[in-house]
Amino acid sequence: MKKLLLVLALLPFIGFSQTKNMISSFRIFAKPGKSIDLEKALSAHAQRYHTGDWKWRVFEIQSGPDAGGYHIVEGPNSWSSHDSRGTLGDAHTADWVKNVEVLTEGRGSSSYAIIREDLSTVKASDFVDKISISHIYPKQGEGHKVEARLKKLKKVWEASGQSVVVYEAHFSGPPQFSIVYRHKEGWKEKEPGFRKPMKERYESIYGEGSYEEWLNSPSSSERSWGELLLLNPKLGSN
Repeated sequence: MKKLLLVLALLPFIGFSQTKNMISSFRIFAKPGKSIDLEKALSAHAQRYHTGDWKWRVFEIQSGPDAGGYHIVEGPNSWSSHDSRGTLGDAHTADWVKNVEVLTEGRGSSSYAIIREDLSTVKASDFVDKISISHIYPKQGEGHKVEARLKKLKKVWEASGQSVVVYEAHFSGPPQFSIVYRHKEGWKEKEPGFRKPMKERYESIYGEGSYEEWLNSPSSSERSWGELLLLNPKLGSN
């Protein structure tokens, strides 16, 4: 009985330590004329070394400053599982360096992010093949203001039936929120008339004139940019 009570008492802490609210991602770019070779090597590497909780989802970046690159996502996982993962071994490193990295150019980029469920409308695991990402960089000390704006937008997204997941960068460069719009019905969601205009949707929740007030409020962002990405399941893990 004492053992059962001890287990029950520890459950909240066990659950907390295993919260799967972290994703890791990185981007790579093929050397000129090496895209086909890189894709073959990337697919083979992913299916050999990155499976289970650490499976890869590989997106082709369709637009924006990183167009032509590959966006590779791992997770969501917990920080505790990241602790216990350990090294991936010499064979993994050798395969990456000799077969994949040799076909890339530049340093690429790597980052960690926390899933902000309080700002999102769907679970991070509700994956789709076509996504749009808005990258927002708050001004120094004004991240809370960006959060407040996103909380208002969440109500609009929910009322509109939009699938949106918001990530916050974690010790990965400057502060950043990534708003990922998941297009369950494809790119046609971007067609005029698929949803009511943003102004109408916003004011249906916050009242007449609220949208213009929201647009004209002082910006708390240093900069922002957007991109379209398309999942290529052949490049990731099974």
